[in-house]
Amino acid sequence: MNSDRNNNKNWNYEETVIQVEEIIEQIEAGSLSLEEVFEKFAIAIERLRECESFLAIGKERMNLLIETLGQEEEIEF
Repeated sequence: MNSDRNNNKNWNYEETVIQVEEIIEQIEAGSLSLEEVFEKFAIAIERLRECESFLAIGKERMNLLIETLGQEEEIEF
């Protein structure tokens, strides 16, 4: 699912979102053949899955940090 993100340490969320936006613009322009639309759409879906995975992992990290912070506050009191 997130093969590009796993294989590339230089993967960047913001750049990936820009790639998806560019693909959407190309599709909406109407200048692509139907085959190209299918190919671009598949690429966009893969990029969106990478972003979704990245955000889910980030959310899990934040929740863990918040939980850990809450436990530390309980110990202090």
